[in-house]
Amino acid sequence: MKIIQAKDFKRAELKDNQQIEDTVAEILNDIRSNGGMAVDSWSQKIDGQKGKLIALKAFEDYGLKPELSEAIKIAYKRIKAFCEFQAKDLKNDSFNDGFGDFGYIYQPIKRIGAYIPGGRFPLISTSLMTITPAKVAGCADIVACSPSDHPALLAAASLAGATQFLHLGGAQAIGALSYGYGQIDAVNMIVGPGNAYVNSAKAQVQHRTKIDTLAGPSELLIYAETLENPEWIMYDALAQAEHDPNAISLVVSTSQQLLENLYTRTNASTAGQSLIKNKQILFINCEAQAQAIALINDYAPEHLLVTDTNCDMSLFTNYGSLFIGENSAVAFGDYCTGPNHTLPTNGAGKNSGGLSVHQFLKVLSTQKVNDKGRIELAKTSSILAEAEGLVFHQESAEVRK
Repeated sequence: MKIIQAKDFKRAELKDNQQIEDTVAEILNDIRSNGGMAVDSWSQKIDGQKGKLIALKAFEDYGLKPELSEAIKIAYKRIKAFCEFQAKDLKNDSFNDGFGDFGYIYQPIKRIGAYIPGGRFPLISTSLMTITPAKVAGCADIVACSPSDHPALLAAASLAGATQFLHLGGAQAIGALSYGYGQIDAVNMIVGPGNAYVNSAKAQVQHRTKIDTLAGPSELLIYAETLENPEWIMYDALAQAEHDPNAISLVVSTSQQLLENLYTRTNASTAGQSLIKNKQILFINCEAQAQAIALINDYAPEHLLVTDTNCDMSLFTNYGSLFIGENSAVAFGDYCTGPNHTLPTNGAGKNSGGLSVHQFLKVLSTQKVNDKGRIELAKTSSILAEAEGLVFHQESAEVRK
């Protein structure tokens, strides 16, 4: 079926893979019990090599081609500028209400592990996107970790501010970051996307190590009622779908004619035919804008591209990142607009946003009670403690009256 009616569309459920869960659990249990020896053993078994700590050089020392070097530097500057914009109003603050001083302070998480996939492609951009916000937040130790040692990826990690680089991939890499490995102490937080094994490992260590999100296959939803440049939009759909075999691009419209035209244009190429056949590019017709908005907010896409700049953007409430207008290629966001490309997938946009400086900071509260506050707050605390039956809580309050 070329065009899907909105009432017939449902998000494909991610399948649980017990075999992956069990294998990852075995790897992590071994690493927890046997440390670095287990990391090396699993890495040798899976990838044919042990993990290796690579000393990072200055960015200029990697000898990249001038065009690539300049592109990386431009992307880094834009990502850093956006991170600094996010952080500019994050200031410690307090107030006095007569009973004392009460406030909060922002404190960076000390040790960060940034996982950078390197299976099908060396993801240079992910190196910048995961490390830069941690550096701007003030994290002292940033361990970049990747199965790729591509010079451009290493150069980007160095430029963004990584303090160590671990050449290691897979679930064993997540275990190494969470439990420690050789000269690398256990980190406090792990960020970055990965395959099903990496995702499972992040899920299984999050009781001891903070994680950013469990990233699923890449998603793009394009909402278009009119198009000035249909070829641009076709390539946007193709671009997101090429990430991996489970990535998906949806085109939503109330215009049957627009959808059919875009379908015909996309289906004219071999790549487009293949992606449409594999249901990685879908065209969805809605009866009215209200139905389209409801579908979009329920789907909560990782990337949302709204082609009409005059549309009321406040109608859209659930997404990872919003791209407004046909100029705003999602590929720009993947690389160099500035906002982070590590975004919530599989509907998680209903309750979370993309990776940012904020996630690398702890918000800690402070309390300094004065003499007046001690006497007055003791009364309230004592009554509540008695009601809860907590004897020594009550005594702790009573003794301060």
